[in-house]
Amino acid sequence: MGWSEILAFLLAATFLVTSPGPNGVLIAKTVPTSGREAGFANIAGFFTAFYVHGALSIMGISIILLKSATAFTIVKYLGVAYLGWIGIKALFAAYKGNETLANVAPARPHRSLLRAFAEGFLTNGLNPKVSMFYLAVFPNFIPLNDHAIAYAFLLVFLHSMVNVVWFGSIVVLFSKLTFVARHGRFQRWLKGVTGVVFIGFGLKLATYRPTV
Repeated sequence: MGWSEILAFLLAATFLVTSPGPNGVLIAKTVPTSGREAGFANIAGFFTAFYVHGALSIMGISIILLKSATAFTIVKYLGVAYLGWIGIKALFAAYKGNETLANVAPARPHRSLLRAFAEGFLTNGLNPKVSMFYLAVFPNFIPLNDHAIAYAFLLVFLHSMVNVVWFGSIVVLFSKLTFVARHGRFQRWLKGVTGVVFIGFGLKLATYRPTV
């Protein structure tokens, strides 16, 4: 695998990471209320989930998900349920409102970081589209030799680093806007949008069918 293949994969990964999705919405929800550190904890969750998807794809378990309608349906609807749960919770929070949010200190770091990591991991980990992406692109970039597994994990690493750079930039941007973003009315609006978007992603995932 030469530099041309690596650059081509980076381009494909960049398009995937920067396209609108649940990861970006989660960052937008997390940083204004819990701070920059929690946003980076979200990213750490995304990062870890990429390696789970990569390992599943490399070991061939994802192929089982593709060939077994029952297995794929279970994984898919776990993701749908999680996205729907986040969306409904956000809509409820928007309906309830909290005009004093600007005067409330963020949760203690050690608690919010763990929760933020778990949310990031589950948001990315329960999305079978990541495994589908790996299954679709790995055969195009990985040479069939003794180093195939090493090359596969190299691609996973590159994909995860694109994720870190992109969402890290978004975290920094949102952290600069924390004063405005923590205003009560803005939070109600943001939570409402978050709820609708996450439910929308859940519905989209529910209708997703693998094409490979």
